[in-house]
Amino acid sequence: MSTFEKIDVNKVKLTFSVDAARFEEGLKYSYNKNKGKINVPGFRKGKAPRKMIEAQYGKAVFYDDAINFVLPEAYESAVKEHELDVVSRPEIDITAIDDNGVSFTAEVYIKPEVKIEGYKGLEVAKANLEVSDEELEAELKKDQEKNARIVTVTDRPVQDGDIVTIDFKGYIDDVAFEGGEGKDYDLEIGTHTFIDNFEEQLIGTNVGDDVTVNVTFPENYGKSDIAGKAAKFDVEIKDIKFKEYPELNDEFVQDTTEFETLEEYKNELVGKLLAQKTTNAKNEKQESILTQLIEKAEMDVPDAMIENDIDMKIDEFSRNIQQQGLSLDMYLEYMGQNLQAMRDAYRPISEKQVKGRLVLEAVAAAENFDVTDDEVQAEIKRISEAYHMEYDKLKDVLRDEDKKNLINDLKVQKALDFVTENAVEVEKAE
Repeated sequence: MSTFEKIDVNKVKLTFSVDAARFEEGLKYSYNKNKGKINVPGFRKGKAPRKMIEAQYGKAVFYDDAINFVLPEAYESAVKEHELDVVSRPEIDITAIDDNGVSFTAEVYIKPEVKIEGYKGLEVAKANLEVSDEELEAELKKDQEKNARIVTVTDRPVQDGDIVTIDFKGYIDDVAFEGGEGKDYDLEIGTHTFIDNFEEQLIGTNVGDDVTVNVTFPENYGKSDIAGKAAKFDVEIKDIKFKEYPELNDEFVQDTTEFETLEEYKNELVGKLLAQKTTNAKNEKQESILTQLIEKAEMDVPDAMIENDIDMKIDEFSRNIQQQGLSLDMYLEYMGQNLQAMRDAYRPISEKQVKGRLVLEAVAAAENFDVTDDEVQAEIKRISEAYHMEYDKLKDVLRDEDKKNLINDLKVQKALDFVTENAVEVEKAE
C-alpha cells in the first residue's frame, strides 16, 4: 500500500514501503553480489557467511545494493496504484529502515491539467501556392551549376564570380594566428565564404600578384580569441578560373535528364516546386496553429518537463556528433560555447514542443479520439520501413509502454490534423 499527497500545483509526494520479506530478498542479492569483495579474518574472500560479515561491518553493509534491488519495483507499483502520469525523475528519501523493511518517500512532478477552448476555426494566413518565373529560373540555374565547365583565365584580372586559387596567411597585431593560413585554396568570389569584404578586395588582381587584405572578424565569431578583432592577410593569387554554364535548351535537357524537351523539364520542376511549397505551407500552417493553441491554453507546465526535453535533445545531438568523431566537450570548445549556453538555446524550442504536445493531448481528449488496432499496425509498419527493420521483429520487441506511447502519438497527430482541417485561411496582411 502507498499514499500520496499534493505538495504543489503539479508536484506530489508518494509514501510507500517494502516489507521485511521483500527487503530480505534484496539483502540476499546484495550479499551474493558483494561477498567476494569483503575481507573477514579466517575466511577466504567470498566464503564468509552473511552473519559474520554483518557482525563485523554492521547490517548496513548490504543496505545500498539491497535498496537498489527493491526500490524500482516498489516505486513503479506506487505510481501505478495512484495512476500518476509522472513527468520527472523522482527525488527519493529513505524514511525508515529496520527489521520490518524499508520505507520511502518520492517527490515527483505529474503531467499538468490543460484547459483549452476555441481550438476550432483558428485563423491562418493563406499560403501562396504559385511557382514564380524567378523560382523556376533559380532551379534551372542549379542544373547549370552542376553541369558547368571550369575554364582557366589567362588574359584578364579577377572578376566577381571567378574561382581564385590562393595562398594566404593571417595576422592580428602582426602575429600569425591559428587557423588563419591556407595553401592552394579555391575561393569563389561573391559567395562570402570568407569574412567581411575579403573576397571583394581580390577583384582586379592578376595571377602572380601579392595582395594585402584587411578585414575585421565579426563580434559573434566562433573563436572568442579573435572575435571582433582587425586582421590582415597576405594573399598570393596563383590561378583564376571561371564557370562556363551550358545553354538551357532541349539538347541540354536530353543530356542531363530523362526528358526530351526543355518545356517538359520545366513542367516537371514546377510540379516539384509546387509539392515542396505545399509541404512548407502545411508546416507553417501547423506551426501557426500550435502557437495560437498554446496562447489559448491554460496550463502550468513544470520546469522539469522542459529540462527533461532539453536533456534528450542534447543527448541526441551528442550521439550524432560522436559518429563524426567529436565529443560534446570538443564541439562546445570549438564553438566557443558552454553547456549552459547550449541548454539556453534549446529552451524556447523545448518549451514550445512540450506545451504544443500537451495542448494537442487535451484536444484529443476533448474530441475523444480513438486509435484502432489497424492504425497501430500501420504505424508499426511505417516505422519498420523508415528504419529498415523487419516488421515482425519490431512488433515483437515493442513493450506495452512503447505501444502506449505509439497510441498517444497517433492521437496527438489526429488532434493536429483536426485543428488544421478546421482552421480558416485568411489573406496575408500586406
